[in-house]
Amino acid sequence: MLDFRVKTFLCVCQTLNYTQAARLLNITQPAVSQHIRFLEDFYHVKVFHYANKKLELTPAGKILYERCKTLENDEVALNQELQQSHSNLHTLSLGVTMTVGEYAIVAPLAAFLKLHPEINVELRFGNTQDLLSQLTAGRIQLALVEGYIPEKDYACLRYSTEAYIGVCSAQHKFNRGIPQDFHDLLDERLLLREKGSGTREILERNLAVKGLDIQNFAHTSLIENMHTIIGLLLQDCGISFLYRLAVQEELENGLLKEIPLKDFSMEHDFNFIWEKDSIYTHKYQQIGQELISLNTANENA
Repeated sequence: MLDFRVKTFLCVCQTLNYTQAARLLNITQPAVSQHIRFLEDFYHVKVFHYANKKLELTPAGKILYERCKTLENDEVALNQELQQSHSNLHTLSLGVTMTVGEYAIVAPLAAFLKLHPEINVELRFGNTQDLLSQLTAGRIQLALVEGYIPEKDYACLRYSTEAYIGVCSAQHKFNRGIPQDFHDLLDERLLLREKGSGTREILERNLAVKGLDIQNFAHTSLIENMHTIIGLLLQDCGISFLYRLAVQEELENGLLKEIPLKDFSMEHDFNFIWEKDSIYTHKYQQIGQELISLNTANENA
C-alpha cells in the first residue's frame, strides 16, 4: 500500500501548489508541508524549490515523482489483480491509436482473445499524446502507438514497421504537374489529423527537415477520423500522408495512388509502451510478444 505521504507528494507534483493540494486531499496546508519534509528528510534531498515565485520539482524531485507515479499505477493494477484472483479472470487495459486500432491490431487481437478466454480486454482509442497521458494517469496499462515517444520515460517493444506515404485519388490532377518534392504540393489541399496524432507528427517532422510546415500549404482540412480522410481522398478532395496499411486495399483496387516524391521515403515503427520499471514489465512483454507473433502469423497466412 502506497504511503500516505507519497500520495501527498504526488498531489503537490500535480498542482505545484501546497494550498491546492491540501484542499484536494482534505487536509491542512501544514500537514502537506510536514509530509513533504518527511520525504525530504528520509531521502536526504530537496524535492521542491521556488523559481520566480513558482514551485518547481528539483532534479531529485523529478526522479522521485517518476518512480512514485509508477508505484501508484502498479498499486492500481495490483489491487485489480487481487480482486480478480478468486475468479481466475484478468483484465488488460490496452490503448491504441486510431490507425493501429482500425488497421493493425484487429486480426492478432481476435486470435489473442480466442486463445485467452480468461483475459478481459478493455480497448481504448486515442491519439499518441492522449495515450501517453492515460498511461501516466494509470487509466491504461499498455499502449500500442504510432507516434514518437520519449523513450527515457517508457519501456518499449517494437510491434511492426510500416511504410508512411503520400496518397491521393487515382484521378487526381496536381496543380503544379507531376510532383517531385514537398514544395510541388503546396498548392494542394492537405487532409491531416489533429495535433497529438502520431500520423500528423511524422508529417510535421518531415516537413521541418525541408524548412516547411503545415501552414505552407495553401489549403488544409483537419479531420480527426482516418475513415473520413480516406473517404475524402476517394472523392478527390485533397491529398494526405498516412500509413500504407490504412489504404492498402484502395491502392490495390486502383482507387487511390501513391504520391512518389524524390525527397521522401520513410518507414516508422509501431511500438508497445508501458511505464518503465513497472513490476508488471514481464507480463506486458509477454502479451506484446504474443501479439507480435500472432500478427506475423496473420501476415504470412
